Amino acid sequence: MGGTQSSTMPTHVFNVKMTCGGCSGAVTKVLNRKKEKGEDIKNFTIDMEEQTVSVETDMAADDMLTIVKKAGKETSLKETV
Repeated sequence: MGGTQSSTMPTHVFNVKMTCGGCSGAVTKVLNRKKEKGEDIKNFTIDMEEQTVSVETDMAADDMLTIVKKAGKETSLKETV
């Protein structure tokens, strides 16, 4: 099988300092706004417990980092998988 290679987008995982639902809401708002404007964001998940945001996208990690930082939270790239 193994035919997933061509259809799988990389997922960038970011460490984002989030202390409350408002923090995760700010990140969600920024990412949804970019998605609605046609940015290449397929999916994203926010994990408050782990303080991470995972974004499935073809965008470069640095470009995605700039977008996530627009939520106003301390953000750094953790990994790309």
